[in-house]
Amino acid sequence: MTGTNFAPVRVGVVGLGRFGKLHSLTLAGLAEAELAGVVARREESLREFDALRPGVPGWTDLDRAISECDAEAWIVACTTAAHVEVTRKLLEAGKTVLLEKPISHDLAEARSLQPLVEADSSNLMIGHIVLFNSEFLQLRDEAAQRGAISYIDCVRHRPASIVKDFSGENPLHAAMVHDLYATQVLVNRAEPSEFSCHYHRTKAGAIDLASARLSWDDGPVATFAASYLTPAGMPPRGFDRMEVFGDGWASRINPNPRPIELWSETAAEWPMALEIRADSNGASGMMAEEQRCFCRVVRGQQPVPVGATFADAIQIQNWMDRLDQSASNIRPD
Repeated sequence: MTGTNFAPVRVGVVGLGRFGKLHSLTLAGLAEAELAGVVARREESLREFDALRPGVPGWTDLDRAISECDAEAWIVACTTAAHVEVTRKLLEAGKTVLLEKPISHDLAEARSLQPLVEADSSNLMIGHIVLFNSEFLQLRDEAAQRGAISYIDCVRHRPASIVKDFSGENPLHAAMVHDLYATQVLVNRAEPSEFSCHYHRTKAGAIDLASARLSWDDGPVATFAASYLTPAGMPPRGFDRMEVFGDGWASRINPNPRPIELWSETAAEWPMALEIRADSNGASGMMAEEQRCFCRVVRGQQPVPVGATFADAIQIQNWMDRLDQSASNIRPD
């Protein structure tokens, strides 16, 4: 036993990209969990991870991992295209899953998991670390205490290099999705009555900006901008901002980059883009809190929180589909 009131949950991780690696390293610093194994597409990824955390079992074959690993729960952080296939295998094997969003790029494919998901979503929690960001949690609580929301404005800009490095990645799906989930929580899952979206495209046709608007009957208006536009001189992970206005009150959070800045003779640095510290001596920040919550869900000590259930994810997937369908395109001359 640990300082918690339950035995550590043995957790495996599928995917060793940036977020999969962060999940794995964060798990290694939690008292509530034990990193039971990792799955990656390439042997090279397993070797690189072994250099960071020697001795953690690794597989390139998911079926073998499910059969041979003693993990009781899994975090799925592989490519979005593989999310549904991987999650289906894990749920069919009786595992509890934390699945990074979005479930899929296709709403029908996402919905195909429904027969495997418990009614309360207790075997499938959707990864949404913004729910566990300390600034957002305070904003959520302040909004609940201060009354009705009139306007929500969200900005999430990422480096222009993404257009070349991750060809075809739509900022609506890759960046704005975080703010859609956060807004869903603030409006208590209410369904918007109006959807509109505009895309800006590069001369080559790539989407580098998504600008969207949602509104609710007798409720707030929410606007969103997500882009791949920030130049190299800005923080390397871009920047995020959310502003919320009500009757006689307003609030703003700037969760990325974190306040710490470093300067040298030649450059400025932002060493902590997100509230995540994957420290083996004691992980902290929003990913660690998300994983602690997941462990409590696995042990039956709490329900999946609002914003992280399968039904919540399907609602957001539908919002993204509606926005994508409504999108008009703006191209430079």
